[in-house]
Amino acid sequence: MIVSHNELVAAVNKAFLGMRRACGEADIIANMVADLQIVGLHGVRHFNNASAFMGLERDCPADIKVTGENTIEVDLHNCSLACYLPVVMDYAIEKMVGFKSLKIEINNCHNRWLAFSELVKLAAKGIACTAKWDNGSTPNRTLYVLNGGRITPELFFSDEINTFEQRLHDMTIELSVGDFDVARLSEGYSIHVDPNKLAQAQNSAWKNGIFIEDGEWSTLKKNATAILVESSEQSVKGAGGLT
Repeated sequence: MIVSHNELVAAVNKAFLGMRRACGEADIIANMVADLQIVGLHGVRHFNNASAFMGLERDCPADIKVTGENTIEVDLHNCSLACYLPVVMDYAIEKMVGFKSLKIEINNCHNRWLAFSELVKLAAKGIACTAKWDNGSTPNRTLYVLNGGRITPELFFSDEINTFEQRLHDMTIELSVGDFDVARLSEGYSIHVDPNKLAQAQNSAWKNGIFIEDGEWSTLKKNATAILVESSEQSVKGAGGLT
């Protein structure tokens, strides 16, 4: 299935609004999904997976505390990263003033791939970013590095497991005013995805439309219609109540 950027953003926007959550902004999340999809990193699939659980999550603010002069710890209470990361990053940038680097430890979170969009925004402003996390399935470790000015990351995977250090529902983000040493950070990661490959996918998506697997698009469209059905039913009840 090939869709336009506007079609994709509109569908995700409606699907998220249908969940009626207090935390998270539909338009921002829609663009997070689209940004990930256009570089070929399955943004719609990640959002569909998130949608199956968002309605069961605690709809409450994140707990954020400063644990060191350049370290922040965030507890998302087992909720989706998409609903909170924009606010967390705004807070982090404020705390970064006067420092050359900042580490953000995000605990008890899900859907970590959707962090991509917010980090790309920072890289475009000249702030280098890294993000890493462990998975309970293959690949077991994921790392990406966005040095200042880059629009696509150096992406690394590894199946090596350190059971003593695994944190399956956490994520570490580091920000820096200077570029990271990619070679040093990627030691131990056996699979590398060249950022040029992601950039090519991005250019193709903007030129030819965004490819989405048929099944994933059908699931998204089904979720997007939920708000229309519920609104219609509520309208009927409301109209009846006024007579």
